[in-house]
Amino acid sequence: MIPVLYDFWRSSAAYRVRIALNLKQVAYHSIAVDLAKGEQRTDGFLARNPQGLVPALDIGTTVLTQSLAIIDYLDATHEAVPMVPSDPAARASVLAQALVIAADIHPIDNLRVLNRLTEQFGADQTARDAWYAHWITLGLTALEAMTADLPGPLLGGDAPNLADVCLVPQLYNARRFAVPVDAFPRLLTADSAAAEIAAIAAAHPDRVKPQG
Repeated sequence: MIPVLYDFWRSSAAYRVRIALNLKQVAYHSIAVDLAKGEQRTDGFLARNPQGLVPALDIGTTVLTQSLAIIDYLDATHEAVPMVPSDPAARASVLAQALVIAADIHPIDNLRVLNRLTEQFGADQTARDAWYAHWITLGLTALEAMTADLPGPLLGGDAPNLADVCLVPQLYNARRFAVPVDAFPRLLTADSAAAEIAAIAAAHPDRVKPQG
C-alpha cells in the first residue's frame, strides 16, 4: 500500500518526515491533522498514536510514530540518500547533530509546551517568544560549533543527511518566530544548499499548507 502520513503543515517533526519521504522518493498520501483545532486529541487519532502527536506514518502493517524513528525505518528500507554514515563514529556524530534539534530544542519549544506556559504560568506572547528564542539560540549555537569544520555545502557534504533533515525545519521555525540566525553561518550555508534540492523544497510548509 501507499504509506499514509498523518501530518500538520507547520509541524517541524512532520516537516522532517516529508523531507525524508521525498528524498527517498517514497510516494505517500497525506492526511491533515490540525493541531490548532485539537484534532490530535480525537479518539480516532489517539487510536493510531496514543501520544496524540504528529507525524504518524501508516505503512499498512503498523503505524510508525516519532519522526526520527520513522526516518530510521525509511533509511533501513530505501537505499537512496542515506541519512547516516555506515562508519560507527561518523554515524554517532550525525545522530548527535540531529538530536541537538530533535531531542533538545524541539521538545521544549513545541506548541503544547508553549500552550502550557500560558495555561499553568500565565505567560503572555512576549514571554512565550522569549522562551522559544532562548532555547533555539542555545541549541543552534552548539550545533554551529559542532559543524563548523564540516565540508559543505550541506552538513552531509554533497548530499543531505539526518542533520540537514532536522536543521531545515528548525531554521524555518526560527525565522517564523523572528529569532536572529545571522550568528550561524555554517548552518545557514547548509540551509541555503538544502533549499536548492527539489525534494526538500517540495516539503516546505508553504508548499503543503491547506488552501482556504
